[in-house]
Amino acid sequence: MSAKDLILNIAVNLGRLGRWAMEKKPKRMKIFLLETEGFLEQLEKAPKSDRFQKTFDLFSKKFVLLKNDVQLDDDWAEQMLTWANILSHRAKLA
Repeated sequence: MSAKDLILNIAVNLGRLGRWAMEKKPKRMKIFLLETEGFLEQLEKAPKSDRFQKTFDLFSKKFVLLKNDVQLDDDWAEQMLTWANILSHRAKLA
């Protein structure tokens, strides 16, 4: 899978996670957090442009924090949705 495809898959999952957090529906969140973590591990090994690397580094650190402190509230959801948006737009830089 290309870096761009991995980034877009991560972004889609983050959107789902954010929505479920706002709706207080944790049932499938663990599955998608694990899947996203797998995509992130693949992306770490994939060739990426220097222009995307800074975004990748920032997101990787933030994702670990969010994954380890899941909250079913608007703040956590907003952070996931914000990163989904950022990654969607920056996928073209990969």
